[in-house]
Amino acid sequence: MGGRRIIGDIGGTNARFAIAEGGKYRELMHVEVARFGSLHDALTDYLNGLPPALRSGLDGALAVAGPVFGDKVTLTNLGWSFSISDLHRSLGLGSLKVVNDFAATAMAVPHLPGADVFPVGPRTPEAAGPIGIIGPGTGLGVSALIPDGRKWVMVAGEGGHVTLPSASKEEDAIIEVLRKRWSHVSAERVLSGAGLVNLYEALCTIDGSAARALTPADVTRYAIGGTDLQCVRAFSHFCAFLGSAAGDLALTFGATGGIYIAGGILLQFKEAFASSPFRERFERKGRFAGMLAKIPTCLILEESPALLGLAHLPLAG
Repeated sequence: MGGRRIIGDIGGTNARFAIAEGGKYRELMHVEVARFGSLHDALTDYLNGLPPALRSGLDGALAVAGPVFGDKVTLTNLGWSFSISDLHRSLGLGSLKVVNDFAATAMAVPHLPGADVFPVGPRTPEAAGPIGIIGPGTGLGVSALIPDGRKWVMVAGEGGHVTLPSASKEEDAIIEVLRKRWSHVSAERVLSGAGLVNLYEALCTIDGSAARALTPADVTRYAIGGTDLQCVRAFSHFCAFLGSAAGDLALTFGATGGIYIAGGILLQFKEAFASSPFRERFERKGRFAGMLAKIPTCLILEESPALLGLAHLPLAG
């Protein structure tokens, strides 16, 4: 894992920075990305606040909410772009590795303590094989880990932008409403914070009622409290759609080692999530329902799994 490194998990709304060494991290700081004009500015502000002894001899490992296919990186849900080589030089780091945020989250899974994993469905501690990771937040992240001997190989992609699947007439109607706003209705359009609101508004349109101006937190609060029928249905559809997407991920990668759900939206509602349609929809895969029934699904309780993954990320290669 090398020596001391600055690590950062940069999302569409918040960023988290820390110093990692020996697979553990400290000096954690949360920032709102809107405060800064660039990633360089945010990192410089963090570094300037560290004790001088921690600022020297650092490598870097960053996770960003967007595709990383070359030197130029653009975040999907944030107006930031940067050159990895330029950032490396300007910050004076020994090395700098940048990966997709859910690739970093995937790297955390083998290192999660049992207390940070909440089973949703049957417990199968003997499960082994490829692992899939999916998580709704500002957007929808998707990644996978493939075992290679005693190592893990990350598979980073943009699975949040696959076409949203439907499994019922009401879901057909929801997608039809959303298609009037976007020509391509991706999974992220419903499986994200904004997606909860999109679901609520679509259901209001279907019902012929006026939608209130609600935030994602409002929708979940009214849903869990049972005080707004459309919010209750929106949360239920959210969990069902997530189950379908997670099942598709399990089939695509043969993820017999399990599917892990990350993202802050569900952490405060894990019991409601566990009793939602998620698991039933995860297993509803026709002739392969028996295979899905044996695959564990777990909610990651670690608040910053990408940072844990970055603390363990090999910097060479």
